[in-house]
Amino acid sequence: MSGIKKLAGQTIWYGVSSIAARFINYLLTPYLTYKFTTGEYGEMSILYAFIPFMNVIFTYGMETGFFRFSQNYDKDKVYSTTSLSLIYSTLILTLALIAFNKPLSQLLSVADKPEYLMLVAAIIAMDALTTIPFAKLRQNGQPRKFAFTKLTGIIVNIITIYFFLSICPKLIEQEPDHVLSHFYNKDWAVGYVLLANLIQNVIVFLILSKEFWGFKFNLNKSLWKEMMGYSLPLILVGLGGMINETADRIMLLKWWQPTGGVEDAESAVGIYAACYKLSILISLGVQAFKMGAEPFFFSQSSSENAPRIYARVMKFFVITVCLMFLFVVLYLDIWKYFIRNTEMWVGLSVVPILLLANMFLGIYYNLSIWYKLGNRTIAGAYITLIGAAITILINYIFIPYYGYLACAWATFSCYGVMMIISYVWGQKKYRIPYATSKLIAYIIIAVIFYAIHHFVKLAFPNAWINYGVATLVFILYFLFIVQVEKKEFAQLPVIGRFLRPKLKND
Repeated sequence: MSGIKKLAGQTIWYGVSSIAARFINYLLTPYLTYKFTTGEYGEMSILYAFIPFMNVIFTYGMETGFFRFSQNYDKDKVYSTTSLSLIYSTLILTLALIAFNKPLSQLLSVADKPEYLMLVAAIIAMDALTTIPFAKLRQNGQPRKFAFTKLTGIIVNIITIYFFLSICPKLIEQEPDHVLSHFYNKDWAVGYVLLANLIQNVIVFLILSKEFWGFKFNLNKSLWKEMMGYSLPLILVGLGGMINETADRIMLLKWWQPTGGVEDAESAVGIYAACYKLSILISLGVQAFKMGAEPFFFSQSSSENAPRIYARVMKFFVITVCLMFLFVVLYLDIWKYFIRNTEMWVGLSVVPILLLANMFLGIYYNLSIWYKLGNRTIAGAYITLIGAAITILINYIFIPYYGYLACAWATFSCYGVMMIISYVWGQKKYRIPYATSKLIAYIIIAVIFYAIHHFVKLAFPNAWINYGVATLVFILYFLFIVQVEKKEFAQLPVIGRFLRPKLKND
């Protein structure tokens, strides 16, 4: 249990800071859906689908390589080699983005505002340059600075967006000759969101300047070649992951035009993107787990009990995400109010599908430890490319008929297949004693409980009955899990106090 507690501690410090930051950012959803038209929101969503896609290329798996090689090599050499590699590549790739500004603007349907791509290029570059400094904070156990930096950046982002979208228009309206009137463009709303993001990244970079400049101008070529051999396949993993996670917005924009108008497609993207964010609880939980788990898994790899530790981590993870799934779907009629534009509520049917898809993705992250520890990162590339092929195929066939609903089921199918392949393949290469049957049962029972609540809500469309049944179902599921896993829960700090006496009496 000490290993689990260690991972929990890392997740709390490093992951929850990201959860808090992204949740604060999530509060922008009702604000932006109120300020933007569905077309503008869709335009912004397309650009923000492009950014993480490029982040993968700009970082090319070096963060994972940094954790992996720091276990066996001098940490200062690894940090210097990784940092210099990213600095050189970021400069080259940023110039390439600027050079291909016009065709990329056309591809992303912002040809009339090519300056958006200039801002996007700067955002991506700053993200890449802060990747390893953040990784160094995690490795050195500096959670306070990690959390402070994340939260400061996102608070700056929110304040700046509010300034551009609310304060500036009011000042100009009250005083038409205000100095801001010479610079402010009310039709440049998405641009101001990007500018706020860039300001955020600059502030974050300044806070991390001590870590960033902690490298020596000495790139170890032999180490770099070895790291590249390990990390480069992770580009395919990351690119496939981005296709699976974000490219569906671009495909929806290109292939969903029921009346032949681009405006309809942009609105569909806006609806889907807003509803996708309602799966944020599991998405953030997965992100928090990933940030804590990656350095933890590598640090535990030399332990004889490593497979048992990984299996127990998986069990607690599945239990947690099942509870998260029910917490969102059972109270979806409350969560939907985070989307201020009620016209977007038409897409709420995708939320349960996307929640399950993100659950599968989290399980896949757990399972992927076998190829990262065994230096088989090419296997991860194959699995992710299979997932990407499934995503593209399903979206290509079904988007013209079902729109964003096809995107949701493509995401579900993609992550489900990736999870299954990784499990089967991984058990052959690195056996881990997962409680597979039990974990599948937990997921199925959670879905059944959701279905029961859904049919009760349809039969009795009353808010009090809806929330009452939702609460009852959630409590029953939690008690069921506690009863089945009472030996495990008895070892936990808080709930264990209520279960240990019962175990002794037994």
